[in-house]
Amino acid sequence: MIRSFHHTDFPLDLLLERKREPISAVLPAREVADTVGPIVERLLSLNGLLDQVLVVDAASADGTAVVAANAGAEIVEESEFAPECGAVLGKGDAMWRALDAVTGALVVFLDADTREFSPHFATGLLGPLLADDDVSFVKARFDRPLAVGTAEASDAGGGRVTELIARPLLCAFYPELAGFAQPLAGEVAARRELFERIPFSTGYAVETAMLLDVRDAVGLEAMAQVDLGERHNSHQSLSALAPMAYAVLSVIVERLRGEGRMPEGGLSPLITAGGDIIEVDVLERPPHALRAER
Repeated sequence: MIRSFHHTDFPLDLLLERKREPISAVLPAREVADTVGPIVERLLSLNGLLDQVLVVDAASADGTAVVAANAGAEIVEESEFAPECGAVLGKGDAMWRALDAVTGALVVFLDADTREFSPHFATGLLGPLLADDDVSFVKARFDRPLAVGTAEASDAGGGRVTELIARPLLCAFYPELAGFAQPLAGEVAARRELFERIPFSTGYAVETAMLLDVRDAVGLEAMAQVDLGERHNSHQSLSALAPMAYAVLSVIVERLRGEGRMPEGGLSPLITAGGDIIEVDVLERPPHALRAER
């Protein structure tokens, strides 16, 4: 059973009282000039709970870095770190590289494209880490209203990739993790030491792989989720979601092969309905702790 909390369980005053170490909030960002400013401002309004608000920009052409800097964030470019690894391969790679710039002992990763962002997104995720010594890793759960034309349809489930790919695969092969309501949520929190002990899959595969790696590192009993209420962000077309779904499938297939539950052999490229061939490569960056030992 996944331990579950609600963000209202963790008022700011409680967290400030329990805080003993510096905390960093990290926002991987790509072309989010219209949302990142208010997010940074609201994070900085938490009366010193966060010692670092770090925006990791993907060379955005829309002025994301300028907007975030004007709002008070520390800005780094994702390509500044681990240049020996070559080009940055999506969000997971950016998160992994960002650890080189993190100063806090506790780290919360937040999405930079959330509309109507509330500070309780950060306090909710950090709450179990500060208030419960038995919790090592926290993942967000939320409702995502789906925009239908000019209206929003209530949807108590996850996104389309979550419900059609991620959840069925977890239920079939890793049922102990199926209790996470939003297995593909990008909002997570943990001690930096834990993030440095696990590898990071690149691109869209990062959330699925992280669940499996954290389970192996600390055990299910040290993992938790926090209900953050509603989260509003843009929805992508089915064609844009196809590579994400294929990356999730690739992670599960590779883990099953490593466990001897599936024959060896690579997946074929993704072929779209229009006949286009898309290579979906899922690479893995090594744990930071291993890099430090070299």
